[in-house]
Amino acid sequence: MNIYTRRGDGGQTDLRDMSRISKASPRIAAYGNVDELNSLVGLARPTGFDDVDDILRSVQNHLHIAQAELANPDPDEDDPVITAEHTEQLETWVNETSEELDPLESFVLPGGGEAGSRLHHARSVCRRAERRAVVFIAENDGANGEVGAYLNRLSDLLFTLARLANRRDGVAEENPEY
Repeated sequence: MNIYTRRGDGGQTDLRDMSRISKASPRIAAYGNVDELNSLVGLARPTGFDDVDDILRSVQNHLHIAQAELANPDPDEDDPVITAEHTEQLETWVNETSEELDPLESFVLPGGGEAGSRLHHARSVCRRAERRAVVFIAENDGANGEVGAYLNRLSDLLFTLARLANRRDGVAEENPEY
């Protein structure tokens, strides 16, 4: 089997139900940005910290669900979906990992060590994915709004994990100068 099909050469792609749609549609932009985010989370692993890597592996599975959900115009009852429980899991991880950090008193410049910088990059792409998902959700009745909430909370988690990785790597946070 060839990896290429030539079916997308004219600017159309298949959705999960095999219907055709323009590659310029908000749906494709939404799940395409989530796909990019998932790749960046994969690039951030391994961080060198098993607990962080375990979290990121779970996040990648969640993002795969979000991608499939955004690509599915007519979900079945038994299709996987992002739920409030997924978002609550992110909150739990933020709370648990924040215990190891000093309280945040100022904005932080993205960067630091290799793991921290990659997590900050993933965070910024997560924000873009969230914006694209919100546009799609707003324009499509029946679309799962929890995907937007999940991405919003995920950016908080990625920020927290970036700070944590930098702390564990002994890299001081830098604050912007005004």
